[in-house]
Amino acid sequence: MKNVLTATVVAVLLTACGSAVKLDNVGVEDRTGKTTLGETQPASKVQSVVASTDASKSNLDAMNASNRVIYFDFDSFAIRTEFQSALENHARLLKSDKTMKISIDGHTDERGGREYNLSLGQKRSEAVRKALALLGVSENQMEAVSFGKEKPAVEGSTEAAMEKNRRAEINYR
Repeated sequence: MKNVLTATVVAVLLTACGSAVKLDNVGVEDRTGKTTLGETQPASKVQSVVASTDASKSNLDAMNASNRVIYFDFDSFAIRTEFQSALENHARLLKSDKTMKISIDGHTDERGGREYNLSLGQKRSEAVRKALALLGVSENQMEAVSFGKEKPAVEGSTEAAMEKNRRAEINYR
């Protein structure tokens, strides 16, 4: 009798702890407070996205090098809102073909020490990886690595050159 009563109490407590919140549809806010990710899409819009990604090979060819680079502010690994649509395009492409894999290479400008820049480059590549994961890309399709300041896109010490070196590059394999 005691075991039945204990089991009933445990079952009631577990039921009371349940939640109706769907964890697969969580919104992510940008700095302006506007929800950008996780919003429910109408079925017609989802179908048009699927139809547009059927030819993933041609979509990959259509993505030029500028769409594969995400630039960052000085000493920051926060993804700027201007790169959201590029990330959404990559996510659509990767979700349409689960065999595709990418490497996300984090880079920094020449300022700072080697260890610091390797760490910052890793944070930048991880930020892009996490953003793509929030958009539904499988974790096993992505690898985040850092090159720090070792592979500059542009040589030089001008601010314009350093802006081009603070980046994460998405490379398809």
